[in-house]
Amino acid sequence: MGKRKSRAKPPPKKRMDKLDTVFSCPFCNHGSSVECRIDMKNLIGEATCRICQENFSTTVTALTEPIDIYSEWIDECERVNNLEEDGA
Repeated sequence: MGKRKSRAKPPPKKRMDKLDTVFSCPFCNHGSSVECRIDMKNLIGEATCRICQENFSTTVTALTEPIDIYSEWIDECERVNNLEEDGA
């Protein structure tokens, strides 16, 4: 009589690295000063610098993460800078 064959254990699931919630400010360049908050009740995301008090607000969805709000802020800053360069 032979032994029963044991099943191979499934490989362990890989953990997703947590995304940042604190970033550097595009205006004062102070590291770890921008904090992003998401208000799902009102569907508003806000990024605020604790040093220079600059802030940015945008609409959010259920899938929005703090990095998305910060990225939109950076994109908006670049868009405004490009408009100023083209107009000048």
